[in-house]
Amino acid sequence: MKVAFATLGCRVNTYESEAMAEKFIREGYEMVDFSEKADVYVINTCTVTNMGDKKSRQIIGRARRLNPESIIAVVGCYSQIAPKEVSNIEGVDVVLGNRNKGEVVYWVNRSIDEKKQIVKVGEILKNKVFEELSIENFQDKTRAFLKIQDGCNRFCSYCLIPYARGGVCSKPKAKILEEVRKLSNHGFKEVILSGIHIASYGLDLEEKITLVDILEELEKVDGIERIRIGSIDPTFFTEDTADRLAALKKLCPHFHLSLQSGSTETLKRMNRRYTAEEYKEIVGLLREKIKDVSITTDVIVGFPGETSEEFNETYEFLKELALTKVHIFKFSPRTGTKAEKMANQIDGKTKDERSKLLQELNDKNERSYGESFVGRTFPVLIEQKASLEENLYSGYTPNYLNIVVKYNGDKDIIGNIVNVKIQSFNGEVGLGLIIP
Repeated sequence: MKVAFATLGCRVNTYESEAMAEKFIREGYEMVDFSEKADVYVINTCTVTNMGDKKSRQIIGRARRLNPESIIAVVGCYSQIAPKEVSNIEGVDVVLGNRNKGEVVYWVNRSIDEKKQIVKVGEILKNKVFEELSIENFQDKTRAFLKIQDGCNRFCSYCLIPYARGGVCSKPKAKILEEVRKLSNHGFKEVILSGIHIASYGLDLEEKITLVDILEELEKVDGIERIRIGSIDPTFFTEDTADRLAALKKLCPHFHLSLQSGSTETLKRMNRRYTAEEYKEIVGLLREKIKDVSITTDVIVGFPGETSEEFNETYEFLKELALTKVHIFKFSPRTGTKAEKMANQIDGKTKDERSKLLQELNDKNERSYGESFVGRTFPVLIEQKASLEENLYSGYTPNYLNIVVKYNGDKDIIGNIVNVKIQSFNGEVGLGLIIP
């Protein structure tokens, strides 16, 4: 039996897809590419935007065309939010919610044996238990993602994630350490901790523990040389937190701090829990405490009610802070959210214009940040071949600069950390020279 996966959305979904794939392999299934004919197709969906739902439906249709006789299992956020809608899509055999992914093989096999559709989607807001999904053998042998937290309690006005993922649930410390040690034994050098709202880690546990405590424990694991954390709420950072993080030798100095807007009034309508000034202070704190820190972010343009003055506040805010990289999203009303029904929706042309202005500013800031490191030497974790013809390899510095190097040696350097002197930086990619 052959199984193929399609994954939409965030890093947590990527982790969960790999964990589910491993369960199929253990049951004797053969993994194939989604473009091939398979007996089972698993679509791990995203529902952050209406477009995510649309893409999920398109992929379901693609699977049905690849093999009309296949079993199609649809799991994840779209299934959780709209199980009836998903179950009514032609060809869908199994529908599972976000806290049922660990049972995917069982329900797929049941559907095959009983030749009937199976829908298992629980009431996620009442589920407070972290679903144990773990990975023994990652396909990517350089960096490993580790999900340590699920759910969110914040309820931003534009977001359905709390309804798709439920409340905060955390993986116990002992389980995290056990999994990281396994990853180290498998030869991984870098671990990326991920979650839906990772700053909330530990809020639900009886043991009094925070994300910083976990990072300090992981610092002691032999073999792991780098630790990264995924997107994190800016309110996580205090002076004490920054001091403790600065003392960690393995923590990479790269933080993705969600901003969404540089206007405090817009942030209020978004139901974000900080002001623009507070965000600015946190950026200053991290730059003061952590050497070479890279700070990236997300920004939404055209949020309902965003006036020209509010957008200009965001533009000038980002111009002043000069963050490493800004991911820019044009607001898209998500059915079922408060923002969908807000007055003063912004037209598409205005969103395009504002997005273009921020993108131009981002390109300038990103290039400037990269160029500031030309002439310096950094450890680079080599991840892949960038060019077969020229023996070019690419990887990342601790502060997440993408660097390309030339290597003509006999040994395989993929998965190894090498010292690289950065020679130039062009846009999003730098060129470097390996220093023996």
